[in-house]
Amino acid sequence: MSDVLVQLGEKGAAAVLNLTRESLDKTIAKSGKDTAVEFPETNYYFPLINALLNIEVKKLGDLSLALKEIESLSKGVATKTGLVIPYLGGILNKGVSTLLCEEILAGLAVMNKEHPKNGIGFIPDKILRSLGLQLVDGRIAGIAVILGPAKDEDAAVSLIRDFQSKSIVSLLVGNINGKTLQKQLENKGIELGLDNYIVPLGEDYLSAIYAVNFAVRAPLIYGGFKPGQWEGIAEYIRNRVPAFVLLLGHVDEVIVATGLGALAFGLPIITDLEVPQLGKIETTLFEALVTEKDYKKLPSKCLLTRGIKVKMAQVAVPVPYAAAFEGERVRKEQLQVEFGGKASSAFEFLSSKKENEVDDGKIEIIGPDIDALAAGVKSLPLAIIVDVYGRKMQKDFEPILERQIHRFVNYAMGLMHVGQRDMDWIRISQDAFAKGFRLKHIGVILHAMLHQEYSAIVDKIQVKLYTKQEDVDRLLGGAKKVFDERDERISGMTDESVDTYYSCLLCQSFAPNHVCIVTPERLGLCGAYSWLDAKASFEITPTGPNQPIAKGATLDSKLGQWENVNEFVKQKSNKSIDKVSMYSLMESPQSSCGCFECILAIIPEVNGVMIVHRDFSGMTPSGMSFTTLAGSVGGGVQTPGFLGVGKLYILSKKFISAEGGLERLVWMPKELKELLGDKLKRRAQEIGQPDLLEKIADETVATSSDELLAFLEKVKHPALNLEPLM
Repeated sequence: MSDVLVQLGEKGAAAVLNLTRESLDKTIAKSGKDTAVEFPETNYYFPLINALLNIEVKKLGDLSLALKEIESLSKGVATKTGLVIPYLGGILNKGVSTLLCEEILAGLAVMNKEHPKNGIGFIPDKILRSLGLQLVDGRIAGIAVILGPAKDEDAAVSLIRDFQSKSIVSLLVGNINGKTLQKQLENKGIELGLDNYIVPLGEDYLSAIYAVNFAVRAPLIYGGFKPGQWEGIAEYIRNRVPAFVLLLGHVDEVIVATGLGALAFGLPIITDLEVPQLGKIETTLFEALVTEKDYKKLPSKCLLTRGIKVKMAQVAVPVPYAAAFEGERVRKEQLQVEFGGKASSAFEFLSSKKENEVDDGKIEIIGPDIDALAAGVKSLPLAIIVDVYGRKMQKDFEPILERQIHRFVNYAMGLMHVGQRDMDWIRISQDAFAKGFRLKHIGVILHAMLHQEYSAIVDKIQVKLYTKQEDVDRLLGGAKKVFDERDERISGMTDESVDTYYSCLLCQSFAPNHVCIVTPERLGLCGAYSWLDAKASFEITPTGPNQPIAKGATLDSKLGQWENVNEFVKQKSNKSIDKVSMYSLMESPQSSCGCFECILAIIPEVNGVMIVHRDFSGMTPSGMSFTTLAGSVGGGVQTPGFLGVGKLYILSKKFISAEGGLERLVWMPKELKELLGDKLKRRAQEIGQPDLLEKIADETVATSSDELLAFLEKVKHPALNLEPLM
């Protein structure tokens, strides 16, 4: 490594260590060592300190213990967890000690309400969990931690749009003389936010630590690693967290020291500055420090240096097209035209046809296009009719392909698609219209993407778009009949009616020992994969993550155990799990990866179970919040009494049926109860408990076990009379 970089790194590390010591001493003198200190909405305390030093920081005094370990590491002396990095003459130890110090400084800044500054600051656990599925299924290809502004506003837009088109999430940090990348983008009208893959963390360089302690939680949540297992944690980040640092416009000794810490975890640095280059080192997969001054080449250089492979959709439309635009919203002031919603009627319908009924690539518009509207007219009715033919196409695959219309349309920048079936709401922005987007391009998108993702089952695709009200009304009647038939066919499927279940191993890229078993009556814990989805996925990719499992001999019908299922789980979990019960919370429950929508947890005091969803941030009667509960569930391990599930599993007849099913449910957040609404009421009626919903407590009546017990006794909840759970 260059002597200049070593000298700057040593100087920066020393400066940050001194500042941390002074700041902590000052804060303790003012507030006392027993004063609580924490980051919001995390079960991992100060995640970096917790992961590397195995210290749970709950109060200021805990930071003093951590600082002693950090001081040892800075001198190249191993910590109590054995943390010391021998490579490059030990300079990486100073980098890691700098990151640990910066986490302390950020924590103190949060405590003093000095952070975040013009950004989201610390990233809660629930955001990492919500991103988990997108990372493993490829919708997010990587994470760019961008330090500093671009050379000008046009370059900023070009850079970010390129990253978006490659499905890279950009985390924005730092400023030069008050100029930030965030402000550059806002000045050009670029919409920011996680849904758009652009997330400002903070305008000072200290905010970069929020990206690091975000990354270090991945091995704790998904990898099954425990705090203090720093070698495994570092290796996991290097091999499984596709992140890199892009440094723009400015460098100083503190940034160099911080960068050395990033290199210790295998995160390379790409910059537009003229700095000494650094090839592959022991901790990186490829080059460690690379210069690229041409902004047009920067994104591809970043991906190449980190080894990120991007599958880009080739769709012939006049606007950028990528998963990064899926969450974009087209607001009223940006609107060119809309279909459905409150403005008009709109629906979408996909069905399979005979070969001679489908002319592949044919796109018809029946009615006026959006450029034929009179001045001031902003809405049109719309029917999107997609006909497909395929030798391997099955009727059961129709709703699966139809659901993808939502995703595929949203990938186009300047388009917004909400809902499905006969509840569509589509908006096209003025900018997309100005770039030449017309109705035919919706057909172009659907033809290209259905071929691209479903070529194994679809051979021919044609699209018809109707914009006359009489046509839309006429076609909708027939579509609704088919929707009802599909619902009836799918609702009639049971676990007993099939002899094959399906695996989902998609999350093994993050949680190597986790195996999901998907049955007709139990969807995947992420909520995204039903049995039919998994079946279609296998037809499309026979060697993919969804594999058929012939159930084999029944070992226990009450618990839901089958010989072949157990053997499959044992082999695919790297022999970490011997058996799994599909219907039980208490005995050999299914493992969880970390992407779960909800968590089930036993509450022994009331002989029942509670369920809490990811978006609920309050306290539950178990004495734990969602983030705390999630620390007990994940990483591919079985945890009796705790279970990650998809929210629709609550409506299944097999919902923890080994323990009594829905009658065991005693508490759930009000929002989740309202979300499931009438479906949950119908399920309660089916089990002969028509007033059960009113007997299930929520946060408005109970947030402790004592309050919960009093409420359940008052309403005579059936769980109180069931056989003991424990």
